Amino acid sequence: MAKRVLVVEDEMTIAMMIEDMLMDLGHEVVATAARLPTALEVAGDGNLDFVILDVNLAGHQSFPVAAVLQQRGIPFAFATGYGPAGIDPAFAGRPVLTKPFTTADLAAVIETEG
Repeated sequence: MAKRVLVVEDEMTIAMMIEDMLMDLGHEVVATAARLPTALEVAGDGNLDFVILDVNLAGHQSFPVAAVLQQRGIPFAFATGYGPAGIDPAFAGRPVLTKPFTTADLAAVIETEG
């Protein structure tokens, strides 16, 4: 089933790659946010089914966005080059896509969590 996905990623080339992966999987990218304020706004009021959440957004951690998503009951996965060790303990157990990840990795997380 197609999901409405928010991509939170500050590196444009990576964001575009993730968008392409999502579209290849049949999902709709409803927005891409490169900065924390935009990500918080869309996470707070967007019609979303799933979110890919980069941990580090231009030097700011994205955990406030994760808190909003968790409160709204919207499934999400972190994307990071640091692996699970870089995740705030408040979000332990959330899926982590370790960069670089494949389309198959992304599909598995969405299927399991979304």
